[in-house]
Amino acid sequence: MRPPASRVPSSRVRLAVDRPIRSDGAFVLYWMTAFRRTRYNFALEQAAAWAKHLAKPLVIFEALSVDYQYASERLHGFVIDGMIVNVRSALDGGAVPYPYIEPRPGAGAGLLDGLASKACVVIGDDAPVHDLPRMITASAGRMQVRFEVVDANGVMPLEATDRVFGRAYDHRRYMQKHVLGHLDEGPEENPLHGLTPASDELLADVLEQWPKASLDRAILSGLPLDRLAPTQLVGGSDAAKDRLRDFVTRKLPSYLDRSHPDEDHGSGLSPYLHFGHISSHEIFEAIAETETWDPTEVSATAKGQRAGWWGMSAPAEAFLDQILNWRELGFNGAWNGGEQTSFASLPQWAIDSLELHADDPREHVYTRGQFELAETHDRVWNAAQTQLVSEGVIQNYMRMLWGKKILHWSPTPAVALETMLYLNNRYALDGRDPNSTSGITWVMGRYDRPWPERPIFGKVRYMTSESTMRKLRAKRYVERYSPAPPLF
Repeated sequence: MRPPASRVPSSRVRLAVDRPIRSDGAFVLYWMTAFRRTRYNFALEQAAAWAKHLAKPLVIFEALSVDYQYASERLHGFVIDGMIVNVRSALDGGAVPYPYIEPRPGAGAGLLDGLASKACVVIGDDAPVHDLPRMITASAGRMQVRFEVVDANGVMPLEATDRVFGRAYDHRRYMQKHVLGHLDEGPEENPLHGLTPASDELLADVLEQWPKASLDRAILSGLPLDRLAPTQLVGGSDAAKDRLRDFVTRKLPSYLDRSHPDEDHGSGLSPYLHFGHISSHEIFEAIAETETWDPTEVSATAKGQRAGWWGMSAPAEAFLDQILNWRELGFNGAWNGGEQTSFASLPQWAIDSLELHADDPREHVYTRGQFELAETHDRVWNAAQTQLVSEGVIQNYMRMLWGKKILHWSPTPAVALETMLYLNNRYALDGRDPNSTSGITWVMGRYDRPWPERPIFGKVRYMTSESTMRKLRAKRYVERYSPAPPLF
């Protein structure tokens, strides 16, 4: 059973609890967790379709706990920025927003169950992101009402294939064969219209025990969080939209130069994608409009080619390869491949080769603490780590070098992987994400091929700071983030 007016493809809807619709419920509940936006959101669209069909109010419940791994002022601040925008958008669209920030561990226990007990149907987000699969399973075990979870992760539905792609080329070829049909089934830009109006009164007894959050970064100092300072970057779908607009109008023509750290040609959208503040569909539409793209210009042959298939400019095609191929490749692995963060999850050739060279002598070996404080002998690497700690991001090419040198300077490959994951997940605004995790495990050989054998790295791809400085324009970058004596 599905709401008759729903446009959401059935491939994106999974029934977590198969129970009848509760016709005497007070509202339809949307539990917003991974897709923290009111635009281009299949999950919100499904919830709104149920609310309109049942002529019931729609409650948008967006919560933020304090006891998730790596919970910090940095991550909380970015999410709170987005919650502010979502409350305003929900009110403008006729929904009832319910933002909740846990004041202490366990304070929110029972809140979702209390809301679900009053709901006709519950809609949630379905994403292979950090703790969400466990949360869905645990909540489904207690829920006494129909519970649907919806995939709004990317342009390609996660359920489109049960195959795990081992190479970007294979995924690209698959994507090229199927993506146009999924683009035709995109989400509504604004699903919040035609709702039954309501006020907070229908939540009165719940709000008495769990009051709505005061949405201001000023509350961060009173929460039991890691005191990692927020960055200058503002979160939320409005900021994401502004960044997208700036990218397509100003930076996209020079995107092919994005590897040069001295220049700012990247999109900067990764944190917003991670927190669900922007959708891949919205990004694609902006690129297609800028390029005045015509679908009939797409190549008739889907051979996995990196350039020329879309019939767009070279910079646009390079960017779409990142958004629709590399990003969704990481989600494919997380959805179909199981656990992706352990050394044992790497390709067997990489495991065998790295283990063969695990005892190779290392000129430099650093502890996690030394890495964290950027206390290595290498000024180039220290610059990348300093950017991560201070800004919550690393320039894209430097992020690859950053990982390769941690592998080079760690006592074992397994320790290197643990260090990379810790630093990324604690400091990066796009940490704890299938896309950033796949980037880290790429450092260890995932989605790559064997290379000529070397000490320590074995057949895993090798990178050096010296070659980076020769190939790229990076002098100003290093001087900015690691002002110190001469580079080498």
